[in-house]
Amino acid sequence: MLSPQIKLACVSGYFFEVRLISMPSTISIIIPVLNEESDIELTIDCARGIADEVIVVDGGSTDGTLEIVQRLDCTVVETEKGRGQQLHNGAVAASGDILLFLHADTRLDSASRKQLHEAWESRKSERGFWGCFRQRIDSSRFVFRLIEKGNLWRAKYQRLPYGDQAVFVSREFYEKVGGIPQIPLMEDFEFARRAATFAAPIILPGPIVVDPRRWEHVGPIRQTIRNWSLAMRYRLGASPQSLVDRY
Repeated sequence: MLSPQIKLACVSGYFFEVRLISMPSTISIIIPVLNEESDIELTIDCARGIADEVIVVDGGSTDGTLEIVQRLDCTVVETEKGRGQQLHNGAVAASGDILLFLHADTRLDSASRKQLHEAWESRKSERGFWGCFRQRIDSSRFVFRLIEKGNLWRAKYQRLPYGDQAVFVSREFYEKVGGIPQIPLMEDFEFARRAATFAAPIILPGPIVVDPRRWEHVGPIRQTIRNWSLAMRYRLGASPQSLVDRY
């Protein structure tokens, strides 16, 4: 059987092998925002070096986020507040073969595009193309090295990468699993749980760089325990809406 990259052409009764050039996949990065004026410009600058298009989905910012975003080279979508709803609307507006969902306080490494393309070429024919990146929390504190290892373990062995690990997915597989659920919280958990029933996530080396602000606001240990508690409550049947205030 001929390789998918080789076709037969007939010219004047003679057959010739024609090698086709594989077109690179296109990447759409989708960034949900709500009052992110302190981080969003750097996040977009890093994303533009990797993506074919950057889509920022604003959920009703009241600071200077929209003014910053509108002067940058990206598409702006305005929608209702709620990360699940924002990610869903961003995916609808996207045109890429690969969708990458990025938090506003997370910066992509310049090697991410090459890593995505290489993974796509080697894994696109498998049951499902999706995954995340190794993360590095932007702090020298040792506790964050433990959190990074714990997050990597969860993604690798529980098949549950969270949104702050920059989840990516092919459009075909995204639609196959029903897309991002339009819920106000736990949308990343629910999407990963659905996707994992078809295929294990691919974990790319990255690293992506995550702002430690969310952990430092209440303390790294306390925030980690809070995240575990939310996930457990959701597993036990709590509604996403009931978990919003606790988050």
